[in-house]
Amino acid sequence: MDDYDELFDEKLELLLKLRESEFITWEGKHRPAIHNLGVYPRPVQDPLPVWIGSGGNPESVVRAGLLGLPLVLAIIGGRPVQFAPLVQLYKKAAAQAGHDVSKLPVASHSHGFIADNLDDAVEKFFLPTQASMNVIGRERGWGHYTRASYDAARSPEGALYVGDPDTVARKIIHLRKKVGITRFMLHCPLGTMPHADVMRAIELLGTEVAPRVRDEISRWEAAGEPEE
Repeated sequence: MDDYDELFDEKLELLLKLRESEFITWEGKHRPAIHNLGVYPRPVQDPLPVWIGSGGNPESVVRAGLLGLPLVLAIIGGRPVQFAPLVQLYKKAAAQAGHDVSKLPVASHSHGFIADNLDDAVEKFFLPTQASMNVIGRERGWGHYTRASYDAARSPEGALYVGDPDTVARKIIHLRKKVGITRFMLHCPLGTMPHADVMRAIELLGTEVAPRVRDEISRWEAAGEPEE
């Protein structure tokens, strides 16, 4: 852990070189050198998409911006709007490094669950979420995860995306307007849930939530409305 940042930088540098060419020569501090070796199989995508994930560390979002790599923010607690300054910091770093900010997506990786009606979603997701959060909490020294904690997290300003399609769509739209997120990744389920419920959540995300979000964004663009 003492070498975490150095290890991350070195391995990221190596990964970016690996995607650039079939044969590479590379030398670092934490692994054996590579001398004109080929790497196979080559990715279908050219170039292979590489994103930087961040839990909210300013140094990590600056790193992503300077390298011109897409950013994924793990927004799993607190108030998502608190991440807006990090998105601006990322864009500032990217612009200063000469990258086209308009071509750099910013994603949110967030927990949630979607059901056909609000009450079903709320009740089905609570116990699995509580169980998982309490396991994590014991490891990290957090307090007990209560129903009040859950209800606060699923509120309009919270980081849980739980509800019917309209509720979840409105929260994602809010995230786009207030934080600048351009891609949303739903982690579902957080704990153990019936497979049929999870599959229905995925179906609703694709068939009802995503179209509502896209329609609202298209409306902004057509009307020339600025994002906040």
